[in-house]
Amino acid sequence: MDNIKLIDEILTRGKTKMKELETYLVKNKSIEIGVFKGELDKYSISESGGLSLRGIANEKMGYAYTEKLDESSIDMLIEDAFENGRYIDIVDGDEIFNGSPEYGEINVYNSSLTAVPIEDKIEFAKNIEKFAYTLDNRVVAVQNCGYQEFEQEKMLKNTNGVDLHHKQNGGLAYISVVVKDGDDTKTGIGYRVFSNLSTIDSKDIAKDAVDEAISMLGATPIKTGDYPTVIKNKIFADLLEAFTSVFSADSAQKGLSLLKDKVGEEIATPVLTLVDNPLLEEGFATSSFDDEGTSTKYKKVIDKGVLKTLLHNWRTAKKEGIESTGNGSRTSYKSTLAISPSNFYVEKGETSFDDIIKDIDIGVYIISVAGLHSGLNPVSGDFSLSAYGYEILNGKINRPINQITIAGNFFELLKNIEVIGDDLKFGFPGNGYFGSPTVKVKSLSIAGE
Repeated sequence: MDNIKLIDEILTRGKTKMKELETYLVKNKSIEIGVFKGELDKYSISESGGLSLRGIANEKMGYAYTEKLDESSIDMLIEDAFENGRYIDIVDGDEIFNGSPEYGEINVYNSSLTAVPIEDKIEFAKNIEKFAYTLDNRVVAVQNCGYQEFEQEKMLKNTNGVDLHHKQNGGLAYISVVVKDGDDTKTGIGYRVFSNLSTIDSKDIAKDAVDEAISMLGATPIKTGDYPTVIKNKIFADLLEAFTSVFSADSAQKGLSLLKDKVGEEIATPVLTLVDNPLLEEGFATSSFDDEGTSTKYKKVIDKGVLKTLLHNWRTAKKEGIESTGNGSRTSYKSTLAISPSNFYVEKGETSFDDIIKDIDIGVYIISVAGLHSGLNPVSGDFSLSAYGYEILNGKINRPINQITIAGNFFELLKNIEVIGDDLKFGFPGNGYFGSPTVKVKSLSIAGE
């Protein structure tokens, strides 16, 4: 029995026990290649996936899932979903969606990527490592170097007429190098995320990593104080990802976000516009529908400093008498319905990096932070993160600095941004795809020497 017939059989049989039902099938495929000193160090191809069932009986939503995609699972899956629903105490407004009037047509599957022979992908990874060693004789080691490729296919169908299919793929190439000069040792990272391997140059990835590591040799702390601070595009994107829950309506309704009841208010600098764009052509969270089957759309979450909306699924939207923003999500077929952004980024400005720093007499440029999983509080917005980067002096990069800690509050940070750069860049795809240009903050507390 193929997957389409399997889904139809589940929905048909399930109607005898539950009023409304929905199936959500996910298939994942990944390739992972690692190289070390010119040899293939890691090589794996894995496939995973499963099917979840949601069903409503007695006004309660029951969940169940299986990884066994054949006829023998059908009755067990239906019975499990029905029984699980019986033990739900709270009726929280979950529903099976009736479908949107129309859906966009998006093609984010690049067949040319899968057509590249695996030997060429291994050679690509080896070339990154090989070139890194040729760039500078102070490169003494490569910590990690590799290539990853991912492919995901989703099928969502329910008894209310929703029948949707989505397929996407992409790749990631990366390197982390170690450089040494005397007793001084530093590291640097380079990476690219792509859907077409032919658009990527292995030398560029190696050069990014080596340049960053070499530039940090001789780094020392800076005196403790408050400094005008420039935050690298990738790092501000990471901060945005770490605090993404504050934009979730579910967090706000539970009192876990300070943005509760702030829609319509100015919460950030007027130069800041924050976008959730599920239709972004080159995005790795691009889809014409969310994981409830709602048609997705471009929207400004913050428009010139004003909070325009939080991110909703249908459950949170119904509580406020509005429509879902199309941000219903599931981290896998095993998880229940939650909320997450799609391609979520700060809209780029028009100022170049050189123009951002030229008026700073003395300041700090942050290019890396650590502790994003433990050094911040998404409820209060407070953060304290170890970091490194460069001192800015008289409008130019002066020297590398390390062993510093940046501390502040995310909500205050949004208000204190003075300039947005023109260099929008995205990080690694995850539960959303986060991006930002370089930003300049009026002042940030730096703890150093």
